[in-house]
Amino acid sequence: MASNGSSVSNGKSHPKSRPGIATALAFGKAFPDQLVMQEFLVDGYFKNTNCNDPLLREKLDRLCKTTTVKNRYVVMSDEILEKYPELTVEGSATVRQRLEIANKAVTDMAVEASQKCIKEWGRPASDITHVVYVSSSEVRMPGGDLFLACGLGLRSDVSRVVVYFMGCSGGVTGLRVAKDLAENNPGSRVLLATTETTLVGFRPPNPERPYDLVGAALFGDGAAAMILGTDPTPQEKPSFELDWAVQQLLPGTDKTIDGRLTEEGIIFKLGRDLPQIIENNIEEFCKKLMNKTGLAKMEYNDLFWAVHPGGPAILNRLEKKLGLLPEKLKCSRQALADFGNVSSNTIIYVLEYMRAQSLNKAAAKDKDYEWGLILAFGPGITFEGILARNVMA
Repeated sequence: MASNGSSVSNGKSHPKSRPGIATALAFGKAFPDQLVMQEFLVDGYFKNTNCNDPLLREKLDRLCKTTTVKNRYVVMSDEILEKYPELTVEGSATVRQRLEIANKAVTDMAVEASQKCIKEWGRPASDITHVVYVSSSEVRMPGGDLFLACGLGLRSDVSRVVVYFMGCSGGVTGLRVAKDLAENNPGSRVLLATTETTLVGFRPPNPERPYDLVGAALFGDGAAAMILGTDPTPQEKPSFELDWAVQQLLPGTDKTIDGRLTEEGIIFKLGRDLPQIIENNIEEFCKKLMNKTGLAKMEYNDLFWAVHPGGPAILNRLEKKLGLLPEKLKCSRQALADFGNVSSNTIIYVLEYMRAQSLNKAAAKDKDYEWGLILAFGPGITFEGILARNVMA
């Protein structure tokens, strides 16, 4: 018997859906109040950190122009800096202050994104049977999964799973876990919530830490949510079936994406060789996914591509290696421009853009691609991939 599975089937299912396959049923997203336009970031960042180094300023300005990011949302604000001025002091032991702010912020954003997702879904929150909570921005016990469930008023017997510190691959990791839960608990409805803030890693620029400038130019804050389940009812609105999921570790690359929780907060280091490592291994990984459903001979441009936009260099390398048409990564590039790299959240923003694109094509009687790949790359280096089917096509 399925654990925690509330029966939702009335004997009928959505006409384009296959039985027993985890399917995306609704989306939601949320952001903090502070909108940062990229052209004003350099002035604001150096003012807030009391830094006057012209070389660092020039470097950040150059990075901001190459990231292709246009806008981002951030938790950090003038009010927070006034209350916690030590956040801008080099070497200050501020992990307690950072987590005090971040723990509340990620919960608030996750609740808001989930509420929007549940509203779109159109069913009561009490029908949610499982929660998958993803974040690399908090450290506490109990975790954000409990505070999310309480904030939404979910059932006290809802089954919760936490996925911590998977970085940029966390969103697809969460999808893989949600897929397994949905397919092994017939009738269940799984809420996936991802939520992130860069505040835990905010610090003044330092010439000995060039990685901090990359983070300042690229990353943003926010939350995202999805509801997944098998056998959609006629009242539900399925978009993507998750057909097959694979996680793969690349041995010997564990130092390429390095994150540590220290007294000063979380410190990340990104290896310059990350785009090259992804390029060297991406085709074999994609073939592994495609072989599972007999799509090995399909042309890459006959698929849709939902790729986590870790940065423009990664997207450019992947596009060139696989010979993808520019339109294939349009939604990934749009999410990066609109929100920056929001770690685990960003793949959900990409999928939501792809859903809108597909629905627009359907309304125009224009055929869309049925099969595609959902991809993300995180610490390990870890590749996460899902072979997906567009049921809107």
